[in-house]
Amino acid sequence: MSNYHIKHLEEYYQVYRKSVRNPEAFWEEIAEEHFLWRKKWDNVLSWDFKKPEIKWFEGAKLNITENCIDRHLATRGDKTAILFEPNDPKEDTQHITYKDLYHRVNKLANVLKSKGVKKGDRVCIYLPMIPELAISLLACARIGAIHSVVFAGFSSIALATRIKDSDCKMVITSDGSYRGKKTIDLKGIVDEALDDCEGVKNVLVVKRIKTDIPMKEGRDEWLQPLLDEASDELTATVMDAEDPLFILYTSGSTGRPKGMVHTTGGYMVYSAYTFKNVFQYKENDVYWCTADIGWITGHSYIVYGPLANGATTVMFEGVPSYPDYGRFWEIVEKHKVTQFYTAPTAIRALAKEGVEYVEKHDLSSLKVLGTVGEPINEEAWHWYDDNIGKKKSPIVDTWWQTETGGIMITPIPYCTPTKPTYATLPFIGIQPALMDEKGIEIKGKQADGRLCIKFPWPSIARTIWGNHQRYKDTYFSAYDDMYFTGDGALRDEVGYYRITGRVDDVIIVSGHNLGTAPIEDAINEHPAVSESAIVGFPHDVKGNALYGYVILKETGESRNHDNLRKEINQIITEQIGPIAKLDKIQFTNGLPKTRSGKIMRRILRKIAGKDTSNLGDTSTLLNPECVQDIMDNAL
Repeated sequence: MSNYHIKHLEEYYQVYRKSVRNPEAFWEEIAEEHFLWRKKWDNVLSWDFKKPEIKWFEGAKLNITENCIDRHLATRGDKTAILFEPNDPKEDTQHITYKDLYHRVNKLANVLKSKGVKKGDRVCIYLPMIPELAISLLACARIGAIHSVVFAGFSSIALATRIKDSDCKMVITSDGSYRGKKTIDLKGIVDEALDDCEGVKNVLVVKRIKTDIPMKEGRDEWLQPLLDEASDELTATVMDAEDPLFILYTSGSTGRPKGMVHTTGGYMVYSAYTFKNVFQYKENDVYWCTADIGWITGHSYIVYGPLANGATTVMFEGVPSYPDYGRFWEIVEKHKVTQFYTAPTAIRALAKEGVEYVEKHDLSSLKVLGTVGEPINEEAWHWYDDNIGKKKSPIVDTWWQTETGGIMITPIPYCTPTKPTYATLPFIGIQPALMDEKGIEIKGKQADGRLCIKFPWPSIARTIWGNHQRYKDTYFSAYDDMYFTGDGALRDEVGYYRITGRVDDVIIVSGHNLGTAPIEDAINEHPAVSESAIVGFPHDVKGNALYGYVILKETGESRNHDNLRKEINQIITEQIGPIAKLDKIQFTNGLPKTRSGKIMRRILRKIAGKDTSNLGDTSTLLNPECVQDIMDNAL
């Protein structure tokens, strides 16, 4: 059946129409033909966005790890499943075959069972990007425990909040982690977090940096000796399609983090199907997503999606700048990477360093490039296309969310003609709608509104852990019978979508709705500008005025700042109109970012509005030190 692998635009439209005319029949066919089920479903889909309640493949029985590992053993047992590239290029790469993975996952799953972890228990995983991280997810899934991965760059406060919210009984961590030239004391952070978490009974510690660390008697144990004694055989626990697979926290724009719950069957089907098509994966390809498994991108497109397709997936422990800015390209050349998926933030940082780091390496193996995390601006898109893809590897600018579990709007490479800054067309089965302020759908090709989804897809999050009311209020209360993404979008004359940023990043200036993304794109085209962020601040006449935070390239740092401000506003006037000009432009060395590369505009809004009394917890930012610097130099 060709529906599983779409190869040209006409086929996309054909399959898309089929998927929205009769979604149940479409997804049933995909699920039946491409996955292992212990028992088939009684009902493909029941849903009600008012409650909200969504169930896919009701009554079906399966274990996701049998789909990610066991079923490949006969034909791909000796194929590399996980290709681990360590932080230090002098350390050996590890090739973990599907057979190795099977035995390692079983051993860890047996260790978890021996510590009393059972189906439905929550296990917190706080590990660097080492093979044990992927193996821990799969070992939990193997026995039906619910994994909750916390990115190993979060503070002890953020870690404790998440452990307590989902009442985890175990933490899997390591003695520390490498990040470029630095080592980080992960176990120390865990110890601090656990001062405040009564429920954690066991801490399993992976040796990574091999330092002496304090171990708490009766709670902490080194993992390796336990693995050495464990059996490498284990029958997977049979799960219901709607049993929770994992909880993953996403920071709300306000208040405490939201523990998004993803269930087993639908998530498996959708993450695998999107992976196969969005990256056009073929049997001997080497696929690399540079994200951390601490984010949804890593869950869906480093672990579950690739492994369900029997792929070779690269796990990279390090950073793009170590030992120099050519590290990504060195890895692409070394492993002949065919699909490369990264964040616009990384592309901009590498572009800033120039092309000499790129030119040293042979990137001819690349077939597909991808971006994720935020819309990619035009300048970065062209740099990526020209220098990395050499204009022959299509760029898939993917839009999706922690809540969606998988990619929602994206080009399909070699099928969809790409357009810089546009995520292009909805993926198979996805039914987007643009809504106006009054809650009425804006029909027709050219439109600009709030992005909603009309119909459930298999990997939609089912609830917020322990707080279904918050799930309803956040995603299903703004518009009747729709999932509200929180994002604004434009639709062009051919039906392509462009994400314009969070709706709370739409600023109304003198009655005009201005999305921050197009203004930032315009500013970033100035040859002296590296990156920018726009926020609104109260203005007596306009209601709101625009405040720009701008990072300069080295070429711009020595120039007259007043002239630069005029030039930036001139570009905005030319590209968007004088209404979008900035009242204030502050030059800065950094912007506060989350670990996934999103700019924390909430903090920038408060500084612009001279309200810095409560900036919230900034310790989980990638670069918390820049906040004080921005405050000190605020205009």
